[in-house]
Amino acid sequence: MEDSIEVILQEHSSVLPTSIVLTACTGALLTGLYGVWNLFSLPGFRQIPRRLKVPYLPSSKDQTLNIMKLLEGRTGHLADLGSGDGRLVFAASSAGFQCTGFEINSILVAYARSKARWTGVPPGQATFVNKDFWKTDLSLYNNLTAFLAPGVMEDLGEKLLKELADDTRVIACRFPFPNWPHRSSVGSGLDETFSYDMGTVRSHLRNVPDTAV
Repeated sequence: MEDSIEVILQEHSSVLPTSIVLTACTGALLTGLYGVWNLFSLPGFRQIPRRLKVPYLPSSKDQTLNIMKLLEGRTGHLADLGSGDGRLVFAASSAGFQCTGFEINSILVAYARSKARWTGVPPGQATFVNKDFWKTDLSLYNNLTAFLAPGVMEDLGEKLLKELADDTRVIACRFPFPNWPHRSSVGSGLDETFSYDMGTVRSHLRNVPDTAV
C-alpha cells in the first residue's frame, strides 16, 4: 500500500510542475493580449469621462460604402469622430472632401498618418489629429460622420446642436441619434447608416415640448 501511495505521489509531483508552467504561460499570454487589446479598443482612459468612452470598432466595408452614399452631392470639410485606422477618412478624401479624423488613440493616429504618407494622400485632403473631439469646436465642418456607441449619442447630439450650422450634414453609423428625425438611411441591421440635416433637426425639436435647441 505504501509503495502504491508513493508511486501516486511521484506521478503527481512530476505532473504538477508542468501544469504550473503551462498555467503561468497561459496567464502571461492572456495578460499580454489583454494589454494590446486595451491599447486599441479602450483609448484615452484618463482624458475622457467614463460615460463617454467608446471602444475601437472599425467600420465594415458596407458601412463605409453606405456613408459615402449618404454624402453624395456634398462637398467641403468633413470631420470623422473617432476615425480609428482612417478608412472612412481615406474614402471621403478620395471623393474630394477635405477630411479631418479625430482620434484619441495615439497608436491609431500614427497608423493612419503612416498609411496616408505611404499611399500618397495629400495632407490637405486627409488630416489625422490626436485630439478629444468632445473638447473641440466642430463648427468649421459642414459634414460630420460618427460611428460611436448608443450610450453617447444623446450627449453628442447636444454638442452638435450647439456648434453646427443648419446646412451641416451629420451621418451616424449603426446607432441613430435619439429623437432626431433622419433625412434618409441606407443599409440594414448592423450596417444601417442614418443621415441628418441640422436645419431639419432643429425645426423638429422646436416643436417638441421641453426640448432645448
